[in-house]
Amino acid sequence: MDTALIWFRRDLRLADHAALFHALNAARRTRAVFVFDTDILDTLADRADRRVAFIWRGVAGLKAALEARGGTLHVLHGSARREIPALAARWGVDAVFAARDYEPFAGARDAAVAATLHADGRRLILVKDQVIFDTDEVLTGSGRPFQVFTPYKRAWLARLTPERYAAYAVEERLDRIQPEAPALLPSLEALGFRSEALDALRLVPGEAGASGLLDDFLGRMRAYRQQRDFPALKGPSYLSAHLRFGMVSIRELVRRAQEVGGEGGETWLSELIWREFYQMLLWHYPHTAEHAFQARFDAIAWPDPPGHFEAWAEARTGYPIVDAAMRQLNGTGYMHNRLRMIAASFLVKDLHVDWRRGERYFAEKLLDYDQAANVGGWQWSAGVGTDAQPWFRVFNPVRQSEKFDPGGRFIRRYLPELAAVPDRYVHAPWLLPAAAQAVLGFSPGRDYPLPVVDHAAARAATLVLFKAAAGGEAHLAG
Repeated sequence: MDTALIWFRRDLRLADHAALFHALNAARRTRAVFVFDTDILDTLADRADRRVAFIWRGVAGLKAALEARGGTLHVLHGSARREIPALAARWGVDAVFAARDYEPFAGARDAAVAATLHADGRRLILVKDQVIFDTDEVLTGSGRPFQVFTPYKRAWLARLTPERYAAYAVEERLDRIQPEAPALLPSLEALGFRSEALDALRLVPGEAGASGLLDDFLGRMRAYRQQRDFPALKGPSYLSAHLRFGMVSIRELVRRAQEVGGEGGETWLSELIWREFYQMLLWHYPHTAEHAFQARFDAIAWPDPPGHFEAWAEARTGYPIVDAAMRQLNGTGYMHNRLRMIAASFLVKDLHVDWRRGERYFAEKLLDYDQAANVGGWQWSAGVGTDAQPWFRVFNPVRQSEKFDPGGRFIRRYLPELAAVPDRYVHAPWLLPAAAQAVLGFSPGRDYPLPVVDHAAARAATLVLFKAAAGGEAHLAG
């Protein structure tokens, strides 16, 4: 093969890059492209979207890394369905290489690109890179997709060998990158977005940012199991956005988890396997992006009481752990994983709002938004998905708050209006005695909202909704 085109997408790195490795190995010379896809960007309402800024910085870093090796990254702005075949034709490339993506939109886009390339005598070659096992590589003994996580995890681990997570030796072949003058990088403004979004980023994008976070996490990974559920502690890796956009290789993360081992390494590896479980499910069942995996629960007529969704989205539900979580999301583009479950459960099972509205809101706000993980997580919390939290178990937001933020440190960080409320009442400030209110100069309903719903009554209504859709099942414990 004379010329290959490597199409970077959600894989913004050079190190341990499967598609780039195969392109460099197959062709005498390789050229590189990234497309700011208007089929995606035009759907974004927020012109200061942090994700676009994060990607833009990552693309800039990748472009600089290629230029340090004599090549460049051509950055286009348009519909990838048209831009990639047109560029391949203009350059006379033999094949376009890209990392396989498992989301329904990406599948349709890639099918369209492949068809246009094929009609022109060229090929789209998709390579596994985002996951250790993809599509049909981990199936049940009867050849069907797993629908429960634990047996999937056992099968996943049984198939795991060092060869599966060995790094691709890209560095040895980078001399096959086509020497070129540096290409232009359109500004965020030229893409239709505001540059102040760059100032809102709290993470350093790119391979360097991922490397720094990983190095920091390696020193904390042994305590991951004990600390990961407490939002006031520095427990998570904070690598989710970098992994989402491929600024770090999944193979490197699995290698590091294996090296650290113990409860911490095993628990973190389990989280990486959850990610692949959800990717596998969305690939096999793309309709679940909009429909409950347990189809019977699509029949639920969600009451969606006026103002409930807005109270949740605007962090004024009156439940501090929920409101603090939403302020973290709205202010930073990040939400701690335990809080994602609490916030999702509260929207669905306390406020009686369709889980899809919450999933779409997270899709707009999360810097690390991954459709498979987000849909899977929301369906789990709502009790409508595969391997879901049972519908009859309803998180008590006050108990969750007391358990996972016992001193109220996280709550006070994002709800400074509760700073003076004693620990005993910070999880439920409406219970603060009148005498204490007078001393503190704090009044529930004036200085912080009263609860928008009564949890016990909301839980009872939830059980009625789900029981009807579940065909009268009598499991009402929890």
